Amino acid sequence: MTLEIRRIRANEHDSVGELLVNSYAHNGYLTKADGDFDEEYAAMLRASAQRDAEAELWLAVEDGRVLGCVTWCPVGSPYRELAVEDSQGEFRGLAVDPDFRGRGAGHALVEFCLGRALDDGFDEVVLCSLPEMKPAHRLYESLGFSRRPEMDWSPFESVLLWAFSVRLAR
Repeated sequence: MTLEIRRIRANEHDSVGELLVNSYAHNGYLTKADGDFDEEYAAMLRASAQRDAEAELWLAVEDGRVLGCVTWCPVGSPYRELAVEDSQGEFRGLAVDPDFRGRGAGHALVEFCLGRALDDGFDEVVLCSLPEMKPAHRLYESLGFSRRPEMDWSPFESVLLWAFSVRLAR
């Protein structure tokens, strides 16, 4: 079984959108402070066709089964939030199907993004994450990312996003 990293195909948008929602919901990341399900954020996650049109949606696939996805945010993409310098790359929306975690899909997707950043001539990769996304933080730190509290930000009053970055060796 070989893990392949490739762009999403048009017939996969709905299922990948659901993978994102299921992955985030599985860990409680779509539960608001009042306990309600965050339909607005879930709708944004489901919009994979739009995300792929305005950025690049990449998949980890094994034996035809989509295990996970990540959004690479090229220069000019409205999905770039932290990458404000020409030397910075950014990715977001890393998700792995809960049934297939621990098989290296998340690691492979982040490694892909790091390679893509080098190919694009970037010196650094930045990303943001909810503070409660501890498994993702462990993955990022294992790949050399460090917390960047000075870059933390809030897209909405009730949401704080933690920043991470890694310098790339050439």
